[in-house]
Amino acid sequence: MKLNCFASRQIRPIRLITKSTQKQRDSRSVCLRVQYHDKSNTEANPKYKILQRTLTNMYSENKGRINAVMLCSPKDAMCTRFIERCNEDEIAAAKVNWHRIPPKEAGPETLKDVQIVVTVRFPAVILQYAEKLEWIQFLGAGIEHSLFPELLAKDIILTNASGVHESPISEHVLGMMLMFARGLHRCVRMQTKHEWNPAPFFNQVTELSGATVGIIGLGAIGGGIARRAKALGMTVIATKRHPETTAPNVDILLPFDNLDTLLKSSDYLVLSAPLTAETRGMIGEAQLRKMKPNAVLINIARGELIQQDALILALNEGWIGGAGLDVTVPEPLPDDSPLWDMPNTIISPHVAGLNPKYGDRAAEIFLHNLKALLENRPAGLINLVDKELGY
Repeated sequence: MKLNCFASRQIRPIRLITKSTQKQRDSRSVCLRVQYHDKSNTEANPKYKILQRTLTNMYSENKGRINAVMLCSPKDAMCTRFIERCNEDEIAAAKVNWHRIPPKEAGPETLKDVQIVVTVRFPAVILQYAEKLEWIQFLGAGIEHSLFPELLAKDIILTNASGVHESPISEHVLGMMLMFARGLHRCVRMQTKHEWNPAPFFNQVTELSGATVGIIGLGAIGGGIARRAKALGMTVIATKRHPETTAPNVDILLPFDNLDTLLKSSDYLVLSAPLTAETRGMIGEAQLRKMKPNAVLINIARGELIQQDALILALNEGWIGGAGLDVTVPEPLPDDSPLWDMPNTIISPHVAGLNPKYGDRAAEIFLHNLKALLENRPAGLINLVDKELGY
């Protein structure tokens, strides 16, 4: 795997694109979030020293083979492919002993010698069993459900799978926007009733070209949405934690505290931000009332970003035009939720990130980090989770 080389005088996140060679199977690519460390500042950076110590421990203790556990169901095809891809790599095949364990069967005997855990969720009980644990590779981008205090207090490396969802989720968002613009959600409902009635469409269908999409959260997924939206001739507005940096395919980049401008300007508002204390419940009645009456709210992040009762009221009373929801509160969405039967909603059961290449793409992140660990190169780690920010 070859990565572009960047020089920097600050510690800052950089997005890299990695491309697998033909030997590593067919055309696979994945956006990876990199924590780039300026080597001139490492001596004064306490976080770096902790990371260096953790890496040194793993390197010194594992001159032989490393014990890694994949917490998943035996029938999980994605996890199967993840391990297969790792075993195709010469270094990983020589260094890693894989143990596949269903989460309910994880206990002292199965975890006592484990250095690496690969998982979607990390149950708190596992921490007391895995005394030698040095690194957790999460298979998702959002890991807020696993960041309990005991784990955060440990010098355990946490990496996520940010980037593997960029293509499928961006296309999922684009699909929802197209359905609303062209009235395809109405067509599906009419089809189930065997109803042929083109009359309402004359005043309802629109185009994405010339429309404005607002993106809250300009990470790998948000960037992928922006790129596809620009290709369709849309104006792109986005919020970013550090808006002083440039962002490709974004016409207007705003700080998070200037959310009102984005709300008032967007024909389509897309939530792609992580769930943190800052973003929880960020879209409520006050924000929904500032949106255009024909605007569509799309959430592919976490259901908790939206105050759902306020959203239901907004859809019922026509404050906004519609909502596309891949995530809800709770999940599964209860049978009696009014969201199911609203004519101006599209609901998908948290499947926006699914794709047949998920296991391969997640494995590429793991393999890159494994080699950085074995070579004791802290600056080479990618997708490193900031324990203070929570992502």
